[in-house]
Amino acid sequence: MTALTTLISVTQLQALQQSGAPLMVFDCSFDLSDPAQADQMYANAHIAGAVQAHVDRDLSAHDPARALNGGRHPLPRREDFAAWLTRIGFHNGMQAVVYDRNGCNFCARLWWMLKWAGHDAVAVLDGGWPAWLAAGGAVASGPMPAPSQALHASARPFVLQAPLRRLLHIGDVQAHLGQPAQTLIDARGPARYRGETEPLDPVAGHIPSALNRPFTDNFTPSGHFKPQPQLQAEWDALLAGRERDSLVVYCGSGISALPNAVALELAGYPPPALYAGSWSEWCRTPGMPIATGQES
Repeated sequence: MTALTTLISVTQLQALQQSGAPLMVFDCSFDLSDPAQADQMYANAHIAGAVQAHVDRDLSAHDPARALNGGRHPLPRREDFAAWLTRIGFHNGMQAVVYDRNGCNFCARLWWMLKWAGHDAVAVLDGGWPAWLAAGGAVASGPMPAPSQALHASARPFVLQAPLRRLLHIGDVQAHLGQPAQTLIDARGPARYRGETEPLDPVAGHIPSALNRPFTDNFTPSGHFKPQPQLQAEWDALLAGRERDSLVVYCGSGISALPNAVALELAGYPPPALYAGSWSEWCRTPGMPIATGQES
């Protein structure tokens, strides 16, 4: 089976399920304003056979001593992430498919984390949950069961490989501010980027020199990614004159930056680096410069 590494269609996923190939589907549905809704959304209905990947519980660090960055959704250590994958029965021989209900705002976090763990066979379900429902895909309900002791004892471990994506820390970003070797791309909405409003963090604005590409700009009204030629044209216009290997994506807390990472790859760009701490770490760190208004 050829690994799928960016997008997968509903039809492709249905065929993959029927083929019996090693597969795990992850429901990453979440609500930043009400995290408790994630469990309820999964319990109400999800793709049949999908496991839940909770942004706060499974894809973020809980112990500051084991977090790789600051901010509202710090990344866990790769070893801790691999241990979670092993507990739920995911191993290196599997194809992963990730989806959510928000234009891949949340599932792209798991897509990137698997790449960062060295696992290339992970694809985003194009159109997500709405596309699956529209196609009459099989659904199930009920809460995510706890992994059994028998599964844990017999599970093939997920073994970390060399990272396939690059993670930057706050010092890396600060050291290259305004230099051609670093092009920052802020995925938040225009008003937050310009510093006109800030509903989540204590300071409004953006990292100096950053360009703005709201992650929602990558999607059609149906929630599918725009066609490749359109994505390429839009990204080329934004990044005109910039070095293609200089790109760094960020957002508020390392979540919505990642649909931009998927879109850049679909548009033919090299994988960008992720500044995972993002604005929520930057604005809380004393001495970090802050910009407002529009940059070009």
